[in-house]
Amino acid sequence: MSISASDVVPFTQARAHLSELADQVKAGAEKIITKNGESYVALIDADRLDYYHRLERERIHLLLIDDARRGLADVLAGRTQDADAALAGLQSARATKSSSSDKPKSKQRG
Repeated sequence: MSISASDVVPFTQARAHLSELADQVKAGAEKIITKNGESYVALIDADRLDYYHRLERERIHLLLIDDARRGLADVLAGRTQDADAALAGLQSARATKSSSSDKPKSKQRG
């Protein structure tokens, strides 16, 4: 759905005409409420908001499924390593990085 100029409403006007705006939104419109000339909030139908939230949850589930698929492909291809060894390697790298950043830097005089 595209937003037209009539769907952009200043905050003061929205406050004065909230009932009419709500009726328009319930009929299918979406309104952008502006404050100081910039978009501030959106007014949309509650059912449509619920639909948007369901779409977002489905998108997250699809991303998780894709991550699992890639993980299984890595296992099948033998691209794995022992978890304990991997954690030990990360901790060692972190400790090395931490100790190198703790050393005072020498000042050069010119």
